[in-house]
Amino acid sequence: MTESTSYEIISSYMIPEIRTAMKLVSESGKTATEIRLRSGRAISYVFPDRIKYLTSTGKLISDYNNPENIVISAEDIRQTVDRLCHYSMHSCTRELREGYFVLRGGIRVGLAGTYSDTTRKTINSFNALNFRVARCVTGCAEKIYERIAGKSVLICGGVNTGKTTVLRDLCRIYGNKIKISLIDERNEIASVTGGVPENDVGVLTDVLVGCRRADGIISAVRTLSPDMIFCDEISTPEDVSAIYGAFGCGVGFTATVHAENYENLLKRQTIRPLLESGIFEYVVFLEKLGRIREIRRLGICFSG
Repeated sequence: MTESTSYEIISSYMIPEIRTAMKLVSESGKTATEIRLRSGRAISYVFPDRIKYLTSTGKLISDYNNPENIVISAEDIRQTVDRLCHYSMHSCTRELREGYFVLRGGIRVGLAGTYSDTTRKTINSFNALNFRVARCVTGCAEKIYERIAGKSVLICGGVNTGKTTVLRDLCRIYGNKIKISLIDERNEIASVTGGVPENDVGVLTDVLVGCRRADGIISAVRTLSPDMIFCDEISTPEDVSAIYGAFGCGVGFTATVHAENYENLLKRQTIRPLLESGIFEYVVFLEKLGRIREIRRLGICFSG
C-alpha cells in the first residue's frame, strides 16, 4: 500500500469540505504521519519534524491562527465517526469502548471524548480524532536481522520510533524462512482485508487478528506449530504468562515493548522477569524513524 493510497483512504472518511481541501494538498504534504481533527481547532498535519495546518485552499501552513485554516466543529467530528462506523454505531461498540478504529492498510484512528457512565463504558461524545498512517518500509529491519537472526528479540522505543514498522519487516524476513504466527490484535501489522494480508508479512506467516495477545499466543502454540511468534506491545501479566508457556514448548518470540532505554525497561515490573528468564536473547532500542540506537545481548552492548 502506498502513502498516497493511505492518504486517499483517510480523506474518504472526511466531510465534503475537508475532503475537497485534502485533495488539493501537495504530494509532499500527503506524507504526514498523522492527521488530527480537534473540535474548535484547525486540522493539523503531523510530520516527523514539524506540524502544519490545513487551509480551505489545500495549503499547509505553520500558523494555527490563520483565518484561512479549516476549523473543526464537534458536528464535523460526529459525522466523521458516523462514517467510520459505516452509519451503524451500535455495531461498533468494541471500537467505541476501546477508543480506536483500524482501517484498511493498518491506518489507526484514535478517538478522544467523553465516556458513558454505563457499566460497559463507551465514548458517546467526541471531541478529537487522530488518523495515524501505517507504513511498510521494506528492508528497514535487515540490519537488525543480520545481528540477531534466529534469536528471540524485544524491540523497544518510545512513541513514534517505528517499533511496529520494524516488527512488520522482521516478520516479513522471518516469515519467508520459517513458520511464523503473528498475533495482530488490532490488525495494524498485516492489515488483513477479506481474509488476505494487505501488507507483506512473509509467505510462511499465519495471522491471528482481533484476539487478545495472550489468547492468540496460546491458540497459535496449540494449533499452528510455529517456530516463532510475533506480537506487538506486550504489557500485561497474561501476556508474560502466555510467553512463558509458549517458550516451554520450544517457540521463539519477537515482540515490541514501550521503553526508551534499558533502565526504563528494567522498571517495567511486568516485563523484567522476561529479561531475567533467558527467553529473549536480544533487546533492540530504536530512535525516531526506526533507527537503531542500541542492540544489547546479555550485558553486551553494540552501538547502532
